Amino acid sequence: MGGVKKIAILGSTGSIGQQALDVIRALPNELKVVALTGNKNLELLERQISEFQPNMFYSSVKPDISYGGEFLSAEEIASHPEVDCVIVATAGNAGLSPTLAALQAGKTVALASKEVLVMAGEIIVREASLHQAQILPIDSEHSAIWQCLQGEENKPQRLFLTASGGPFYHYSQSQLAEVTPEQALQHPVWKMGKKVTIDSATLMNKGLEVIEAHWLFSFPFDSIEILMHPQSIIHSLVEFMDGSLKAQLSWPDMRLPIQYALSYPQRWSNSELPRLDWNKIDSLNFEPIDYNRFPCLKLALDAGKSGGTYSTVLCAADEVAVELFLIHRIGFTDIAKIVQKTLEQHRGISQPSLEEILAADGWARECATRFSLGHCEEPERRSNPR
Repeated sequence: MGGVKKIAILGSTGSIGQQALDVIRALPNELKVVALTGNKNLELLERQISEFQPNMFYSSVKPDISYGGEFLSAEEIASHPEVDCVIVATAGNAGLSPTLAALQAGKTVALASKEVLVMAGEIIVREASLHQAQILPIDSEHSAIWQCLQGEENKPQRLFLTASGGPFYHYSQSQLAEVTPEQALQHPVWKMGKKVTIDSATLMNKGLEVIEAHWLFSFPFDSIEILMHPQSIIHSLVEFMDGSLKAQLSWPDMRLPIQYALSYPQRWSNSELPRLDWNKIDSLNFEPIDYNRFPCLKLALDAGKSGGTYSTVLCAADEVAVELFLIHRIGFTDIAKIVQKTLEQHRGISQPSLEEILAADGWARECATRFSLGHCEEPERRSNPR
């Protein structure tokens, strides 16, 4: 693809969306914004529209702004002929339908929204293959694996995803029970949105990333491992059949994997991106995973291995529980309890249609909400397919 790449950013007011705009600002001769979408942060979206003057835009409430852009749905933007690459950086399940629309139109999708592949990985991968569309990962861990696999003809033996451990990895159970939303939002390394930051603190995030890696790289769950790496310098490792390992290292800054997804198959110089100073790095450490203190991780891995709608229910229940934790309705350790109870009530479908996935999502949200209110009875099965 020659010339300037035309980019649509779904979720431009979120953390990833804002950092993607930072990359585009630094590379005006390579990248151009043609579409922006946001949700409720209209003030920021209006500033972004004023700066980048996209041809298309969307938000849940139409901004009161006068310029020549067209107000279109996220699905219309994602599949628009003018768009070369769609950055999907929305929270929750909002990115699923636009991602499908982009893939069915043969677009390149730079994917940051974990829920898209976790909820509907089989459908997403199938549609990408059917329409010869590319899915390029923006998550630092998956970008690292992708970069390590470049130039390799043989399938690797194992994939290693690294985890910072979040702010509470060495907390006791009693300490975890007292964690507040304000504490959980203070990640020691990464700058992320609220939902991802809480998922990182519970280690749910790492379980979702394992499910993503399974679909992105067509790799079995039993060959994907997690390593605790507090420095977040090594983003992932790949082990090959001869025992050799390749790792991707960089300063923990999401602009790096964002730019690689936008520049692929090239690498572009960007003076605003950070460089590692090896004289200031004393050590690179690894620690074992403690599944007992962080049950969300095991719940995610089990749901991924169970397949079908179980991972959909996992995502939906977690989204509800995190929202309730952020408004002080439940405690930090209640997040895992609500997700577990919801999964236990679910009757899974092994190869669901998109309609069945959406129905399972709605059922799980209802179920998780009831559990959060202290009602342990099972919600009506009318919205839980089959």
